[in-house]
Parts: sequence; C-alpha cells; structure tokens
Amino acid sequence: MSKTSCVGCRTSKPLGFAFSMAFQPIVDIVGERVWGYEALVRGLAGEGAWSILSQVTEEQRYRFDQACRTKAIELAAGLFDREGTRLSINFLPNAIYDPATCLRGTLAAARKNRLPLTSIMFEFTEGEQVVDVAHLHRIIEEYRRVGFITALDDFGAGYAGLGLLADFQPDLIKIDMHLVRNIDASPARRSIVAAILMVARQLDIMVLAEGIETEAELRELRSAGVRLMQGYYFAKPAFEALPSVDRATFEAHRIDGAADVGMIAAE
Repeated sequence: MSKTSCVGCRTSKPLGFAFSMAFQPIVDIVGERVWGYEALVRGLAGEGAWSILSQVTEEQRYRFDQACRTKAIELAAGLFDREGTRLSINFLPNAIYDPATCLRGTLAAARKNRLPLTSIMFEFTEGEQVVDVAHLHRIIEEYRRVGFITALDDFGAGYAGLGLLADFQPDLIKIDMHLVRNIDASPARRSIVAAILMVARQLDIMVLAEGIETEAELRELRSAGVRLMQGYYFAKPAFEALPSVDRATFEAHRIDGAADVGMIAAE
C-alpha cells in the first residue's frame, strides 16, 4: 500500500459481498430530454438497496463508497450513448478522509472508461449528518476543481436543510420527495417550494424535484419553475440498464407562454 494513501485505504476492511447498480432518469421537462441518470445500488439479482447497505459496517464505509463510484462509472460508460448525459452518484461525506487523495480511484475509473469528469455529479447526503462542515466544504471545493457537479440530496428533510446550505452552496439541490408529494393539493408545500426556488435563484443553484409520482405533481412543479425532475412518473430504476422515458410525457406537459419555467437553468 502506498504511503501516500489515506487512512481509509490502509484500514478499510474488504466488503465480502458483491453488488451492482440500477439507473433512474433525471429529466429536463422544458428541454424535453433526459438530462442524466442516478445510479442506485442493488444486489446482483436486482435486490433493493437495503439488501446491500445493511451489510456495510463502519469499517467498510470507505471501501464501499469507493467501490460504488467505480461500479457506477463502469456501467454508465457502457450504457450512455449521448455526449453530455450526466451520471449522478451518491456518496458518503463522512467516509472521505483527504478529498484529493480519495478521488484518485474515481478519476482513474473515469479516465479508463472515457467518461468526462464534467458529466459526473456527486450527491450528498442521504440523511447522513455532516459532522464536520469545514471538511465537507473542502470536499466540495476539490470536486468542483476537477470538474464534478455537486448536489445536496433530500433537501428539506433530515440533515439537509437551510443551515447546511448557508455554510456552502452546491451546484444543485434536490427537493425531497416529502415536499413534492401531493404538492398540488398542499398550499404549505407550494409555499415552501416557492421559497426554496427563490433562494436557489439568488444563489445561482440548480433545482431538481425528486419522487414525482403523479401528473398533478409534475404540472404544479413545472408551473412553479422547476425544470429538472425525477420519479416513478417518468420511469422506475432499471437494473444495469437505462429505462426509457416516453416522448409523449414531455409533449403532454408543455406550458405555452410560461416564460418563468426556465428560470432554474438545467445547464
């Protein structure tokens, strides 16, 4: 083991299990196209994420985080057929030791599979408490330096809230599905999402709404100005494959004259 490797490389225990990935599309509802795909961990037979995550011990967190990145990049490189398609990868900020050192495997995998660094987005946190905000800020800065997109997942739930956003600003925030669910029938949810969009505009942050399941939710969010969306309404995750999104899904939800729809840029 190289002396320049971080403590995670030197002390992390072997996983002892294998896994793969499923992919779920992220759509640009205004551009009427698939913007990217989120990689979601699965068992080798397509079992849900918990079947794998429940096996990861504290001592394996670093190795698992690194293995997920490599697996997602390898699979995506073989599936993507359009230049500019983004790959979104979840990562564990508390599993990162030295940002630059811990990125070596990710960079090597991207180079080997010829996946542009600017097409890779890293999402954090899935309900994971950030114990060292300054450390997370260093991670984000290093990721941006090499060209990655950074995203704050589950915004509005768990630990991913305004306090975290005040300390640093990612390139994108994903509005948690709890705020999305039945937003068309909830004045409170509409007001909260409107406030998030206002803050995002002022901070020049992209917004993505996740967990969309109904046409009513889609229409409400698009009218509010959300451009990037994700959820079962468009497609469920596909195991080691890219699920298709029906073109009619886009065409049926065009809003004539809605100049404000593009206010949260997708590029």
